[in-house]
This record gives sequence, structure tokens and C-alpha cells, in this order.
Amino acid sequence: MHPPDQTRFARPHESRAVAIRAYAAMVVGNVALAFGPWLVRLADVSSLSSAFWRLALAAPFLFLLTRLARQPIPRLSPAMLGVIAVGGLCFAADLGTWHIGILHTKLANATLFGNLASFLLAAYVLVTTRTLPDRFQSAALVLAALGTILLLGRSYQLDTRYLTGDLLCISAGVLYTGYLIAMTRARGLLQPMPVLLISTLAGMVPLLLFALADGGRVLPHDWTPLLLLAIGSQVIGQGCMIYAIGHLSPLIIGLGLLTQPFIAALIGSLQYGERLGALDVAGGLAICAALVLVRAGGAGQARRPVVEPAP
Repeated sequence: MHPPDQTRFARPHESRAVAIRAYAAMVVGNVALAFGPWLVRLADVSSLSSAFWRLALAAPFLFLLTRLARQPIPRLSPAMLGVIAVGGLCFAADLGTWHIGILHTKLANATLFGNLASFLLAAYVLVTTRTLPDRFQSAALVLAALGTILLLGRSYQLDTRYLTGDLLCISAGVLYTGYLIAMTRARGLLQPMPVLLISTLAGMVPLLLFALADGGRVLPHDWTPLLLLAIGSQVIGQGCMIYAIGHLSPLIIGLGLLTQPFIAALIGSLQYGERLGALDVAGGLAICAALVLVRAGGAGQARRPVVEPAP
């Protein structure tokens, strides 16, 4: 049995302190994740190998943090193990597809499309609950479609390689949605750190097989970018975001995610001269607005997170 979620019984000043920590975690997590595409480009291994090392190098740190946080992994049923295995495979495919796409599009596009999981997960909820979208959700669907058309059209005009990278990153967003759905089923049994640790371990073997089958370089000469990728994206980025999701409303989390594409765009501009055109900005803003509007209906209420501690 897990200890109860103490934030449910916190005094007002304690709740404020938790909210401040969650805000700080959200900011740190988004900044750390925004540097991921740049680190993938800096790595001297294949894109699939960098995805594998992101998980493999992060696993020991996550194991240690799980022990320090005293969040044990309970005995899991075969059905739950199957759900986690599917989630791990989706996560592995997501990382592999995204890491390949990063090398074929702009950093801002890669980051933006990688975050489409927020919108797709909301759409999944609408379908499974058989509810019609309200005016905010309908506007979000239109804005998301318009933004995607603008970004893809701009990429195609500039360079056909951008279109390929954009499509790969969109595929990664779809796969990441599958991962989130699978992890949702495990949230009643697993606390945040065990979820992150198990999904990391489950994705390592498929990514290693993908990397070996790809035939690219697996062992790096310089471990620095890969170590920074593992600690920054997997340990700090994912860890902080999972913590923040448990304490902040979906609207605030959605607004926080919007910082990633702009940080990635700044990095791309400074490091690779990836100047954003008017259509890029318009498309990015449209999708950002969609991510906010799709959650506007419950903006004032705290919903249960995708991955959270068990009660």
C-alpha cells in the first residue's frame, strides 16, 4: 500500500508552497526538454543510438531517485506488465522516430510537433467518452489543422527535407500519445518515479535493436552530449514534468509546453541560422493556441494527471 497523497490534506500555506515548487519544476522541465533536439544533433552516433543512450544512461539515475523517493514498485499482474510493455514499445518508437526527424527539420518544428501529444490525448478523451467538442475545443481543432498546414507548407517550400522531418515528428507525437494512454492504465498502481523508471527500462531493448538494425554508429567517441541528453531530457525534463502534472491544472501545463518550441527556435537560430518566417510563426502560434483552447473547458479545475501517485 502506498502512502496517501499528502497534498490532498495540505494546509493553505502548504498548498501554496507545493504550487510554487510545481511551477518551478514545470519551467525547469520545459527548458531541459527544449535542449533535447540540439543535443541529438551534437551526438556523434546515429539518431536511433542517441535515443537508446538517452534511456540507458538515465536508467541508473532514475533507479537511484526511485529509491531515494521511497516509491517502491509493486508486484504487477501479467495484464499490467503487458500494458507497460506496450507503453514502453510506443515510447521507444516515439523516441526513435523523433530523433530521426530532428535531423531532417528545424529544431522549432521538431519540438512543436513532438508536443502534439497534448492535443491528441485530449482528442482521444473526446472520442472514448463520446462527447461532442464545445466551442473552445472546436476552435482548437480548427487552429491545430490550420497551424499544421502552415508549418508543413512553409517547410515544403523551403526544403523538402523539412517536410520529411516534420512528418516523422508528427508520427512521434502520435506514438507518444499511445505511450501516455498506456501509462494512464498504470497510474492507479504506480507512483511517478516508478512509472518513469519502468517506461525507461521497457524502451531500452527495442531502441537497442532498432539502433543495431539501422547499422549506424552506436558507440560514441564523445559521451558528453549523450550524458547531457539523458540527464537533461529523461531525468530532469521528464521527471520535473511528471511532478508538475500532479499539482498544476492542465491549462497551466499547456501554457508551459508552449515555451519549448520558442526555446528550441532560439537555439536553432543561434546555432544553425534557422530563421523563422512569418508562416512558421503563424503556424506555431495557431497550434500553441489550440493546445490551450482544447483544455480551456476545465481551466479552473485541477484534473487527475496522466501519471500520478496512487492514493
